[in-house]
Amino acid sequence: MSHHQADLALLHQRCDRCRSCALGGQRQQVVVGRGNPRAPLLLIGEAPGAQEDALGQPFVGRSGQLLDRLLDRAGFDLQRDLYICNAIKCRPPDNRRPTAAELAACRPWLIEQIRLIDPVLLVLVGATALEAVLGIKGGITRLRGQWLEPTTGARPSALVSALQGRRLMPILHPSYLLRFARESEGSPRWLTGQDLAVVQQALRAIAN
Repeated sequence: MSHHQADLALLHQRCDRCRSCALGGQRQQVVVGRGNPRAPLLLIGEAPGAQEDALGQPFVGRSGQLLDRLLDRAGFDLQRDLYICNAIKCRPPDNRRPTAAELAACRPWLIEQIRLIDPVLLVLVGATALEAVLGIKGGITRLRGQWLEPTTGARPSALVSALQGRRLMPILHPSYLLRFARESEGSPRWLTGQDLAVVQQALRAIAN
């Protein structure tokens, strides 16, 4: 096992033991991440749902399956190009939105994850991820599809430091996209496909 793999395994063990908030004692499994742990692209979602909690993997339910289809359609190799995680690693009861205290309790694990994966690009999947990482509330429809630079603000200095030198883009959450079956131009699914195409273009530029 390489040092990198050992560090990730240790992170998983520490997350599994974590009881910094009440969620740690209520979940079935901790949900840390999936994908290529050396990928140049990191996707950060909100929190595990029921199927994620049961399987111990992020984005494996209906919304995750839709996200995988959109990523595949945009030309991403799901095993090579990206790693997927959530802002918090334990399922909130009834799939409710994580509280500010829960996001804060799990933030050290997210910071460590960003440092270990060391991505060049980060995609923030949904409004909660945008708030958790950049401290921006309620701006997902206005900011989706735009590259954002890490800036200082009302966020812990450790998170600001971990984001330096990386580019970030918010996109709509697939659970929101499930409400809309249409994929015609201008629809939420179409817009997300356009956003992922921009991310794919940036990824190819890095590879070249």
